[in-house]
Amino acid sequence: MKRKSIGPWIIKGIAALIMLQTLYFKFTAQAESVQLFTILDMEPWGRIGIGVLELVASVLILIPVTSWLGALLGIGLMSGAIFFHVTKLGIAFNGSPQLFIYAVVVWVCCTLVFYAQRKQVPLLMRYIE
Repeated sequence: MKRKSIGPWIIKGIAALIMLQTLYFKFTAQAESVQLFTILDMEPWGRIGIGVLELVASVLILIPVTSWLGALLGIGLMSGAIFFHVTKLGIAFNGSPQLFIYAVVVWVCCTLVFYAQRKQVPLLMRYIE
């Protein structure tokens, strides 16, 4: 494999892996996940719905033709997560900044993927050389 092609796959893998890893907690109604979405007044529909969207984003980001779409969905989801951590949950939810850090890492990875794939976005194709 060429060195140039490995980097984007690592970035996509990091974003997908983090989003997929959190699904266990959302879909099995782990106490921390239920507590988080209860604070946001989004339990259980928000926990399950966001879990489904994160699953979709993870799959889309790993398919080359739809990477841009998965990245865009990931940016939206992580923007919401970052917003709620900053405004309602606290950066160190339950004494740990881990969830906030994961959200920021996924946001950065998705932003890099989207930027790299911007020429594949139908609405942007006519404006980008």
